[in-house]
Amino acid sequence: MLTLEGVDAFYGDLQALHGVSLEVRAGELVALVGANAAGKTTTLRVISGTLPARRGRVLLDGQDLASIPAHLRVARGVVQVPEGRRLFPFMTVHENLLLGAHAPEARAHEAASLEYVLGLFPVLKDRATQLAGSLSGGEQQMCAIGRALMARPRLLMLDEPTLGIAPVLVQRIFETVAAINRDGVTVLLVEQNVRRALALAHRAVALENGRVVLAGPAQELLADERLKKAYLGM
Repeated sequence: MLTLEGVDAFYGDLQALHGVSLEVRAGELVALVGANAAGKTTTLRVISGTLPARRGRVLLDGQDLASIPAHLRVARGVVQVPEGRRLFPFMTVHENLLLGAHAPEARAHEAASLEYVLGLFPVLKDRATQLAGSLSGGEQQMCAIGRALMARPRLLMLDEPTLGIAPVLVQRIFETVAAINRDGVTVLLVEQNVRRALALAHRAVALENGRVVLAGPAQELLADERLKKAYLGM
């Protein structure tokens, strides 16, 4: 479904990605792991179109996305849940969810998508008229994921979905991500909890200083001595 070929990306004169190549196949859950500043969020930004690749290509179903702006990538099914959730705090939960169905195709299925989201996260139904900014961190993350699902993604990119969430809700988030993938949504997951991310994923890619250093089946990476020492403290 998704292929990155030799992608370089910069913030001003600072190079953040160096020849990054990876692929995400339809139906997979792929974990993107690495230390802070390894280039994980930058990779998601290049895929979503909020940061242009200076060199290399991003292909969706074989089509180069270089000329396609971010909002049209969403319409094609490439949807990102950003780190920090970025809800509209003075809008209600219901209003935040409906914003996810902005594209015409998503809007046509708004009622069915909302029913699906509230089935995944029943608490959002109870909080529907509550301002999003008044939710707990875990509830805000549920709302952010729900908003993304309202866009009817083919590829859902999650950037640190358990960051800053109470431990009691972390397991719920992981279970929900797995359920979304089982329901047919391809997932690219950036997650600080490397062990849990690899246990959940089909395949994984490890970044270090903006470069791919390991890639393969998640269980193989989980057993890799280099990764154990670098990220698992073993």
